[in-house]
Amino acid sequence: MTILYGTGNPAKLTAMRKRLEALHIEIIGLKDLNKAIPDVPETGKTPLENARQKAAAYYEAFQMPVFSCDSGLYFDNVPDDVQPGVHVRNVNGKQLSDEEMLSYYSGLAEKYGDLTARYKNAICFVMDKNHIFEAMEPSMESERFIISSKPHKNGIIKKGFPLDCLSVDIKTGKYYYDLAEEELDKVAVEDGFLEFFRRVLS
Repeated sequence: MTILYGTGNPAKLTAMRKRLEALHIEIIGLKDLNKAIPDVPETGKTPLENARQKAAAYYEAFQMPVFSCDSGLYFDNVPDDVQPGVHVRNVNGKQLSDEEMLSYYSGLAEKYGDLTARYKNAICFVMDKNHIFEAMEPSMESERFIISSKPHKNGIIKKGFPLDCLSVDIKTGKYYYDLAEEELDKVAVEDGFLEFFRRVLS
């Protein structure tokens, strides 16, 4: 079975392929289609609303099984008016570059102290017009981690995952950049996504 992952982010596509390879499904990305990709506005207030918007639009455009994911970033120790939520890359109406994200979030950590953070994740899978599955479950949430004010010493920004440069695993105290590849794959795509596909494809 071939399923379209509604993302143009190659890092996210690679991570999802790795996590779902045990299911023996072929996952392709938007850029693999060599077709015009519709511009889908993400106007939802939650990750699930955004995932639903994207999956519906891509199914309408390409008429094949497609899933989309979305995330929101939430901090334990900042005022509500600076909570990123679904607007991780959009601040005060501006779309931030990877470098600007690094500067903005390291600045927040400098102001409020190291930030205890977690991602809330959602998925919507449109198999066909009559079979639509979606979830935003605790099993899809990331473990809590720290956003530090100090970037990793190598100074490299990972394309597609710029905040990994500031992210520190609470259990080990290691930056995400220093985690083993297998651990990092689980950070990028939580077990809940694997459970979701096992359930809906069974």
